[in-house]
Amino acid sequence: MATTPAPPTAPPKPTWEPRRAEPPFPWLRPTIRIRLTLLYGGMFLIAGIMLLSIIYLLAAQALNTGAEPLFKIVSGTSIKVSSDNCPAVQAGNLSLDEFNVAISNCIDHQRQTALDDLLSRSLLALLGLAIIAFAFGYAMAGRVLSPLGRITRTARAVAGSDLSRRIELDGPDDELKELADTFDDMLERLQRAFTAQQRFVGNASHELRTPLAINRTLLEVHLSDPGAPVELQQLGKTLLATNERSEQLVEGLLLLARSDNQIVERKPVDLAEVATQAVDQVHAEAAAKGVAIRGERAAAVVQGNGVLLERIALNLVQNAVRYNVPEDGWVEVTTQVQHGQAVLVVTNTGPVVPAYEIDNLFEPFRRLRTERTGSDKGVGLGLSIARSVARAHGGHIAAEPREGGGLVMRVTLPI
Repeated sequence: MATTPAPPTAPPKPTWEPRRAEPPFPWLRPTIRIRLTLLYGGMFLIAGIMLLSIIYLLAAQALNTGAEPLFKIVSGTSIKVSSDNCPAVQAGNLSLDEFNVAISNCIDHQRQTALDDLLSRSLLALLGLAIIAFAFGYAMAGRVLSPLGRITRTARAVAGSDLSRRIELDGPDDELKELADTFDDMLERLQRAFTAQQRFVGNASHELRTPLAINRTLLEVHLSDPGAPVELQQLGKTLLATNERSEQLVEGLLLLARSDNQIVERKPVDLAEVATQAVDQVHAEAAAKGVAIRGERAAAVVQGNGVLLERIALNLVQNAVRYNVPEDGWVEVTTQVQHGQAVLVVTNTGPVVPAYEIDNLFEPFRRLRTERTGSDKGVGLGLSIARSVARAHGGHIAAEPREGGGLVMRVTLPI
């Protein structure tokens, strides 16, 4: 009899935070604070320009009203006047008409000089007020939007590892506080659901594995009896194969449930080494089916869980070997670094796969041609597990039909 294994502890909380592409100029990102600043500052600037225009027009009208000279000299033989502000009237022997024209030109010049001075000083004042307005608007927008920043920081912490974090926003009962309270309620429900999932996975690991292990042991004991009838031995082998298939199904389901969570402990893992391990494990099966495995595997180190990453490579290579052509088939497994990301590519010969069936291959228990049961090629969870593990590492997996038959499976993971 096999000993009953102790139930494993619940998986730890995830700590993965999705990596977002950094913009080339992060300070130019159109945040709400920047938009509010531009809105308030722009409105003030437009109001200032309008006010300046009105003041300028009123001042020009007032100066035009007094632009005509208050007096004219109508008689006299020779006019000589001294003026520091109007040099034209200092010329000697001016006629009356020339003197009156000079006085009028000096008044116009003085008026234009006063308007230009008023405009330049007003523009400088407007520029200073605009700077103050934008700075004040930026500060006020930051103060108004500070609760949103707190909500964002809490959401990032929750997405990382800590579902127990809460916003607990204080202040007036406005829209932002309502949003924060709603987010806290959602986090509470998520924490309860995640805790229940952890408990279920732990209990299922114990409750499902134990009876299957007992059944396997009993069947192996009866099959080891040399005096057992042939019919009984054949039945035992059938039951043992069925029990083994059930064990694979349970292991696959539990791994799928765990891999949907994010990776807690990350260590440097070389995809080339992982792919080589997977190829070594499938080499015997590939040789039995006449499938050649080839491909160059360059170093591509990522941060993640080595066991789960090896499961990705193993599932892809196994599928590539099992779903292949009967003769002269091959599987190409390559690893490399492209555009700052580690890439694992598994290409194989095989039957022609329609493009519209690609997405269905990643669904649990789905195979090509909607085959679900009665197959010796697996339990239909390999690609589902590979996709979940890739997502848990912040990457993704994609498939595309290969020209001539077969598939090209590409796994991309951040370095």
